[in-house]
Amino acid sequence: MDSASQQKILGYFIEEAKEHLETLEKGLMELAAVVQDPEKINEMFRAAHSVKGGAAMLGYNSIQKTAHRLEDCFKVLREQEVPVDNKLQDLFFQGYDTLSELLDQLEGPFGLQDEEADKIIHQSEPAFLELEQYLNQLVGGGVSFSEPIQPSVVASASSASPVEQVPSPEVEIAAQVVDILKEMLALFKQKANRQNRKQLQDLCVQLAKLSTKNKGWQLLTKSAYKAISNPKFSYRTLAPVVIRELKEACDAIAQGQADTIQPSPELEQLAKAKTPQVLVPVEPKAAAKTLKQAFNAQQLSQLRQLLSSK
Repeated sequence: MDSASQQKILGYFIEEAKEHLETLEKGLMELAAVVQDPEKINEMFRAAHSVKGGAAMLGYNSIQKTAHRLEDCFKVLREQEVPVDNKLQDLFFQGYDTLSELLDQLEGPFGLQDEEADKIIHQSEPAFLELEQYLNQLVGGGVSFSEPIQPSVVASASSASPVEQVPSPEVEIAAQVVDILKEMLALFKQKANRQNRKQLQDLCVQLAKLSTKNKGWQLLTKSAYKAISNPKFSYRTLAPVVIRELKEACDAIAQGQADTIQPSPELEQLAKAKTPQVLVPVEPKAAAKTLKQAFNAQQLSQLRQLLSSK
């Protein structure tokens, strides 16, 4: 997979993450009312979870960790009655600001550098610990977080021991999907050959086995398998479509919406096509850019003649 394909996948992640940030910001602005609406709290939980999964797949541990901690805190709001006050709202916003800052750095011209990410995470730690401590205090203790609170902090909030939370089957499946997607990304970054294409096919089979009773998931993984099987398709064509759709399906599974999964027309086209396909966006400028990348100068000249002819 070339750098253009990697940037395309990264672009999908950033675009999706920004939408989730908007969901979080809007919810936090009206947090006192949102906690009374189970669907809105679920929406915020799902937004943090989706960012966590995408960051894990791409290897951005700082973003994954931050989104995971927010997800755990939203889970408390989802599962228990929590009285919302200005302090709690401000602490949530500090966590949100950390996630937003990391994503801003990622989108910047130099990307998210490890040193800068470590600095942001280090600066955010006291606020996250205070948020977790305050949530424990508001609900009377017994809350378990992904990043354990320091013993002294827990003691000051409650003497109750944390209750271990067992992940749901859907969350476990989603976690396994993310691990497999990491392997797929690493293979897509290599130069295409018979061996790594076979490895990608095997990973599609592994994905299919994770949810054998879900027809949509079975169709999706089968379509990905067929598309990858065609040696005429470059990884540059396959990677953005395959990774994006499997990631979106992974989110649907984690959010209890597995019945919504189905392969897109783009992926079905790749699965059924016998010859190489060029997926052209509807927007003219984006379409022109895609065509320039796919065809040489002579082919582009022929296209211009065909398009100008009546």
